[in-house]
Amino acid sequence: MKKQIKLIFPAAFAAALFALPCVNAASANAATNALASTATNAKPADAMTALFGDPVIAKGKGFEIKRSELDEVIMGIRSTAAARGQTIPPGQLTQIEGKMLDQLIQVQLLLQKTTDADKSNGVQKTDLQMKALLERFGSQEAFERQMKAAGMTAADLRSKIAKKLTAEAVLIRELNVTVTDAEAKQFYDDTNNAAAFEQPEMATVRYIMLMTVDPVTGAPLSADRQQAKRKQIDDILKQIRGGEDFAALAKQYSEAPNAKVDNNEMTLARGNPGTPPEVEAAAFSLTNNQTSDVITTTLGYGIVKLLDKTPAKKLALTDKVSLSDMTVAAKIKDYLTQQKTEKLAPAYLEKLRQAADVQILDADLKAAAAAANAPDATPEK
Repeated sequence: MKKQIKLIFPAAFAAALFALPCVNAASANAATNALASTATNAKPADAMTALFGDPVIAKGKGFEIKRSELDEVIMGIRSTAAARGQTIPPGQLTQIEGKMLDQLIQVQLLLQKTTDADKSNGVQKTDLQMKALLERFGSQEAFERQMKAAGMTAADLRSKIAKKLTAEAVLIRELNVTVTDAEAKQFYDDTNNAAAFEQPEMATVRYIMLMTVDPVTGAPLSADRQQAKRKQIDDILKQIRGGEDFAALAKQYSEAPNAKVDNNEMTLARGNPGTPPEVEAAAFSLTNNQTSDVITTTLGYGIVKLLDKTPAKKLALTDKVSLSDMTVAAKIKDYLTQQKTEKLAPAYLEKLRQAADVQILDADLKAAAAAANAPDATPEK
């Protein structure tokens, strides 16, 4: 589905828990290296704490939020932006901090009302997100490398995502939000939403990649090393043209993150901004079992072999969404649930804040959070 879901806990907050670029397997290495160039193996928030201490910046009945918690979220947002080639203007930083602190407060307030059913719901959705994330990066090795670059462990990531999703489950239950099958079908049949269910043309490929940038820093390799990589990729292509097995060569030589898993297969969607344009152009220009010439991208040299193409089509309600075990119908229900929740949540959350006597102790953050909660504030998408 292309239609974006507007969340009470915005996508930026989820991404900030860990730098989660929206990429497919073909471009996971690009995101990994871009992020690695902005992070170290030590958590940036820990370094800030060592320098400036870790004061409590917000509190309420039953909880406190320390500066390090907000710093970790902000570092995640910055890393995600860097992975997409973007920067956050300094003038917007306090505004973003205010919004993210407000989200942290909301999560804490809701977690105090958690039931066993809410926890189970959060665990199930966390399992799906972790599975999708692993598939995006193509291998456990690439996934762990990404987390190490961000100074996190898999357990850290899972815990943070589970808290957010559990809090969402609490909110939906407390507001008694439900969506029927009939409502989902009506949304699907609405011609205004037709584009949301168009699946683009897909190409299943194998891909060999030799990096011309440092996998940790993202810095270009020396001219001599790049020249050696070019000679190596040319030699590999000659072996392929001579009848050598593509999958075996990919497993032996490729530096792409999924080279040693899933028989080096990946599926690309036409028009996906996460796929290097040179790779997409090559993949969709080939016929089945045809191999490309050497492709030059910003990350290195590649060779693509097309295995199969799937024409564009309209997804059925029973079809499963890529990188997810959820059907289209389930995704629609999630979307409509979020819409209903968004309308009802502000008044409910304000009651929780008042009952918990929430206080933001930093004056600048207090003003920024108040601005984020203003009636005319634009929700993030």
